[in-house]
Amino acid sequence: MKLATYQDGSRDGQLVVVSRDLTQAHYATHIATRLQQLLDDWNFLSPQLEDLSTTLNQGKARHAFAFDPAMCMAPLPRAPARLLAPLDGPLRRVASDALMGARDVWFGATAALCAVPGLVAITGDIDTGADAGQALEGLRLLALGLEWQQDGESLSAGIGPVALTPDELGEAWRGGRLSAPLQWRRNGQSLGRLDLGDALPQGLGERLAEAVRRRPLRAGSLLMLAAPPADLGGLTQAEGLAPGDGLSLQAADPLGEDAFGRLDNAVGQRP
Repeated sequence: MKLATYQDGSRDGQLVVVSRDLTQAHYATHIATRLQQLLDDWNFLSPQLEDLSTTLNQGKARHAFAFDPAMCMAPLPRAPARLLAPLDGPLRRVASDALMGARDVWFGATAALCAVPGLVAITGDIDTGADAGQALEGLRLLALGLEWQQDGESLSAGIGPVALTPDELGEAWRGGRLSAPLQWRRNGQSLGRLDLGDALPQGLGERLAEAVRRRPLRAGSLLMLAAPPADLGGLTQAEGLAPGDGLSLQAADPLGEDAFGRLDNAVGQRP
């Protein structure tokens, strides 16, 4: 199933179920009002949402409406924990209290920014000492992400409009690896394509196991597999971003944009 968090004037937004082709949505209020509520009680609530997802995809949901990515907050606007997993370094805990939505603009920059693309894992509870297989069982949802940095400091992250269960990816998801390319652009110009399945030496299960080596992860934690440096054949960070610059990230063929939706963030002029 595919899920999103719609703006409703609150800090945490409203949970909606989104159709596979990203054309329709349906509020999940009668099952769970927020994504964190779902993650806290996954085994009980997720089957009910799966049923709603099936009804929506069959065109039988009575109160469906047109899905609008511009209404999407980050799936978890305030996550209990967020970890960045770069290829060329150890895991880092980074800010998770103010995550950006699919069409948000970053206004806080006082100097040029850089951004790194990647895949975001949203977890359930994963206990301390879990091995890679056990940790991967704690994976709940996947989304696209852009990590925003300034002078080496993590400022925030933009998270794509849709968070999906891995089964939505079919054969493109195997053993904790996404074997489909991502496409990103700066101001409409392509910055290249990256297949994280080929580029990263470790899958998601291994990085999650690393994250819980000394302490657990609680439901709603985020871990971002960041893109590798360009000299390893992948995408490098976008550097020198200034007001007026925009970045977009989406899945490329064979999955296409409908897989995760398109993440569009931009840099705004500081007041």
